[in-house]
Amino acid sequence: MSFMESIRTCFSKYVTFQGRAQRSEFWWFVLFILVGQFVLGMIDSALFGTVTTMEGGFQAETSTPVLSGLFSLATLLPGISVTVRRLHDTDRSGWWYWLALIPLIGIIILIVWYASKGTDGPNQYGPDPLGGGGDYFDPNDGTYAASSIPRTGDQV
Repeated sequence: MSFMESIRTCFSKYVTFQGRAQRSEFWWFVLFILVGQFVLGMIDSALFGTVTTMEGGFQAETSTPVLSGLFSLATLLPGISVTVRRLHDTDRSGWWYWLALIPLIGIIILIVWYASKGTDGPNQYGPDPLGGGGDYFDPNDGTYAASSIPRTGDQV
């Protein structure tokens, strides 16, 4: 799945917590959120300036997060839903997302699961988003298994 396909898919499944999400869909959307936050944070600083405050005896500069705050709100639910669908792809319940509340260890476990290969073939959460579970091309009847990966030529 390409970068743009991932973003389109995640926003079209804005609050869809059922089904499965392949690794590329999840990681491209994470990259989109990180880059968007960085760029909009810089724009916020340029447009609205920074405020210098004293926190704990240290001088800190903060900006008003107008644009990045709106971006966070717009991507919050799609981000959670693609995360739940990614956990489903590894045959885990979306409730495992609560591991993120355990400092450090929970995040490490989740990152490992997010990077893990999804289960081949269908699982309890739906069909394989890659159309896995067997050969992609059946030479007996000349058909292809369902897949979100575009074919670039004939396979024999």
